[in-house]
Amino acid sequence: MQISFTLNGRPTTVDVEPATLVAELLREQLNLTGTHIGCDTSQCGACVVHLDGLPVKSCTLLAPALDGATLLTIEGLQGAPGSNQMHPMQEAFREHHGLQCGFCTPGMLMTAVALATEKPDLTEADVRHGLEGNICRCTGYQNIVVSVMAGAAAMNAAKGE
Repeated sequence: MQISFTLNGRPTTVDVEPATLVAELLREQLNLTGTHIGCDTSQCGACVVHLDGLPVKSCTLLAPALDGATLLTIEGLQGAPGSNQMHPMQEAFREHHGLQCGFCTPGMLMTAVALATEKPDLTEADVRHGLEGNICRCTGYQNIVVSVMAGAAAMNAAKGE
């Protein structure tokens, strides 16, 4: 079947089998490999993308659900329009050492951006609760939490400009 959707700000039309998962579509057909597959069971969060502005786990979402929708992947996350800058959350992860091996990072970033967008004045408890669906085997989470808090503050500051 053919589906049409907006992918990272660009109109996209692709042919997919009805049972194709969004993660498979992104990685195998569209060559967008930033969305990682860590578990295939919706447990680890490495595959988080934004569907119509909400975080979803792409390893359990069927591609036909994208028809008519807007999808944002890690490849589409960026700083100010027209700039060559990283998104404030990406910059915060870099600055505060919120990653080590990087496997979980795309999903962590996409979840963190959604958290900060939904609740601009995040507390540490909000961040820890909001990241419960994302697994990191390297960092121990402390630097991730610090990064999300700093990223949320930077996102708020950018809104005020």
